[in-house]
Amino acid sequence: MRVPKRIQPLVDDGLVDEVIRPLMSGKEADVFAVRCGAEIRCAKVYKEAGKRAFKKAAQYQEGRKVRNSRRARAMEKGSRFGRDQQEQVWQTAELNALYSLIRAGVRVPQPYGCFDGVLLMELILDGEGHVAPRLSDVSLSPEQARDDHAVMMRYVTRMLCAGLVHGDLSEFNVLVDEQGPVIIDLPQVITAAANNNAARFFVRDVRKITAYYGLYAPELLATRYDGEIWSLFEAGELQPESELTGVYQEDTRLTDVDSLLDELEAVEIEELERLERLSDEALMG
Repeated sequence: MRVPKRIQPLVDDGLVDEVIRPLMSGKEADVFAVRCGAEIRCAKVYKEAGKRAFKKAAQYQEGRKVRNSRRARAMEKGSRFGRDQQEQVWQTAELNALYSLIRAGVRVPQPYGCFDGVLLMELILDGEGHVAPRLSDVSLSPEQARDDHAVMMRYVTRMLCAGLVHGDLSEFNVLVDEQGPVIIDLPQVITAAANNNAARFFVRDVRKITAYYGLYAPELLATRYDGEIWSLFEAGELQPESELTGVYQEDTRLTDVDSLLDELEAVEIEELERLERLSDEALMG
C-alpha cells in the first residue's frame, strides 16, 4: 500500500521496511501494520492536536512534569513553541508509560521508540497469528470473565503503584491473546499523585471494565474494587500484590467532592456576576 506521509521518514531511515495495511483509525491516532526486518509491528501515527477528538485533554495532562524549565514556561504561556512542546509531551506520554508498566508487571505492547509522532510497538497476535481481537469482540464464559477480571484488577493495582491511571480504560482498550488481556491506548495516561482528576478517572476505569466483565459474570457488578484500591492508595498501603477482596464500605460522612466543587464554582460565578453588576451601576451612576 501507499506509505502514509507521517511514516515515510521512518521508511527513509530504515526503521520501517514496508507498510502492510491499516489496522484502525481512532480518536487520537491511526494504526498501521508494518514490517520491520523480519518482524511485523504496528505503527501508531498520532493525529495533530486540532484533528484529535479526545475531549478535555487538559484534564489528562495536568501534573505531567517537564524537566526543561524553558519548555515548561513556554507551555504555560501557550506560545507556538510551547504548543509544539505540549504536543511532544502528549506523543511521548504513551511511550514512557509503556516502559513504566512493563517494569511494573502490566501486560502492554512492547515499545520500540517514538519518532516524530509515530510510535513503533509490538503487534499483539492471537494463537493463529492474526491480530488479537479487542475485548469487546470476544465472548467469555463466566469462569473466564472472573479470571480475566481478577487479572485486570491486578493490572490497575500495579499501574497505580507505578503512579499511573489509564484514564480511558474500557473493553475497547484491551486486547485478548492466548495469555489473556493486554492493555493498550495510553496517550492520555494520568499521573496519579499530581492530577486532581486522578481519583475520578480511576473509579471510572475500574467501574467500566468491571461492568463489561459483569455482562458474563453478573456477581462482579456487586464488587467495589474501585473504592478498595483507591482507599489503600490514599492511605499509602497499596502494594503491587496487595490482597484484594472487592469489598469496600464508603464513609457516608465524607463530602461528595464533585458536588462541593460544583457548588463552589456556582458561588464564584454568582460573586463575579454581582461584582460586574456593581461595576456597571457605578459607571452608570
